[in-house]
Amino acid sequence: MISKKMDPQAASAIKSILQKLNINNPRVFIDLEKQTVEAQEDDYSVDDLLEAAGTLTPERGKELLEEVNKSRREWNA
Repeated sequence: MISKKMDPQAASAIKSILQKLNINNPRVFIDLEKQTVEAQEDDYSVDDLLEAAGTLTPERGKELLEEVNKSRREWNA
């Protein structure tokens, strides 16, 4: 793959288009032939986790916490 430097205006325009598609990853691969966008998976930051926490119901949050605690007990066994 050959990398080419883009001017800041083009990069900003593409970033704006991707944000409309809910793609906020800093690294993406655009295949114009297949008309697809592949976003590189990132490790989630604390801010991402805190933002997502607001979308969980209290019941689901409790279930997830129980699953984490169960996994930790199994790992320490």
